Amino acid sequence: MKYAISIAALIVLAQIAAAQKSNYQALISSNADKIEQKVIDWRHDFHQNPELGNRETRTSAIIAKHLQSLGIEVKTGIAVTGVVGILKGDKPGPVVAIRADMDALPVTEKTDVPFASKIKTTYNGMETGVMHACGHDGHVAILMGVAEILAGMKKDLKGTVVFIFQPAEEGGPKGEEFGAERMVKEGVLDNPKVDVIFGLHMDALLEVGKISYHPGAAMAGTGDLKITVKGKPSHGSQPWFSVDPIVVSAEIINSLQTIVSRNVNLTENPAVVTIGAISGGNRFNIIPEQVEMSGTVRTFSAADEALVFSRVHQVAEKTAESAGATAVVEIPYSVHYPVVFNNPELTNAMLPSLQKSAGTENVILKPAKTGSEDFSFFAQKVPGLYFFIGGLPKGKDPKTAAPHHTANFYIDDSAFKTGVKAMCNLVFDYMEMNKK
Repeated sequence: MKYAISIAALIVLAQIAAAQKSNYQALISSNADKIEQKVIDWRHDFHQNPELGNRETRTSAIIAKHLQSLGIEVKTGIAVTGVVGILKGDKPGPVVAIRADMDALPVTEKTDVPFASKIKTTYNGMETGVMHACGHDGHVAILMGVAEILAGMKKDLKGTVVFIFQPAEEGGPKGEEFGAERMVKEGVLDNPKVDVIFGLHMDALLEVGKISYHPGAAMAGTGDLKITVKGKPSHGSQPWFSVDPIVVSAEIINSLQTIVSRNVNLTENPAVVTIGAISGGNRFNIIPEQVEMSGTVRTFSAADEALVFSRVHQVAEKTAESAGATAVVEIPYSVHYPVVFNNPELTNAMLPSLQKSAGTENVILKPAKTGSEDFSFFAQKVPGLYFFIGGLPKGKDPKTAAPHHTANFYIDDSAFKTGVKAMCNLVFDYMEMNKK
């Protein structure tokens, strides 16, 4: 009889717990609806007032003021302009970190939205616009919304939430530590000691309302490169007196493409070698003394990275030597991010949280991306899960959408509520699974 009673009691307790969990989900969904327009307004404001890496002073000030208004403990000036908020729930439990990056890009916006950026700056010696061309404005707005919802549910939180607003994800000046790597070194995961971290990214090519994820190596490691080709100048009418660094550079660029096509085993992992900028000369009839080019390498393993880095040196230096020129290769030059690794056990455990945030049919397992993210530095230290939120307007062909880092990049306003719900559900569900 006692056994029967205990079983019945357990069933009742399980039903109560399930009901409570369901109530949390319903409350999160309701609060996300209520706060949606506020999140959209924040995002429009940040989009109209973008700031480059380590210069996010206006952005960080708005974030800090908002967190303080919610009664959240706030730390500022971390990794130059970073902001960290600490929200201690009324019940004991694990420490869950959630992260958003704040910086914009040196891109001149071409969209016709009413909140388009008109900000101008000088970057690498050239006049350019500044634009949130990767969705970081949305990341910040989402996390501010999450902070407001979770602060309002503080009595139900079984643990502590660490809100990380990170500067300079897109990189910083050469020779400086910046972004996630610098935040980790400054102890952002240590006080309080973080158990797990979640992050998200807008995806302009994924339909709104959808979430994509990939366990294991989810995004490529990256290292940028700079190659300086030094030749001999001459009048453009007398190229035989020159060692033409422009011709040599063209040969190097073409030869670099054979690294991926002929040296990397693409049946195991993809790889990318891209030259994104080249500069040399200033007049049509003068062969210059040198040419500079810069680019990026993307790989999914340490072995492949070592192979590609080595071959970039070899190809550039030997191609230049064969023409009587020299090539100075710096790789990595100023940015070096590890692979973004989604802890498989954590990913599998939290998949139901993503599914109830967007609907099971809208959560999609996708191949790994050759894009890179310095969230990888956080995920090296504690188990992490990084996923993507759709921003493509419903019914639009992704083949016609502007990619990230371009002047026509666009995210639909209806995208952000899914991110708010996903982050809130991840926090509550992880705490429920690991309550003390």
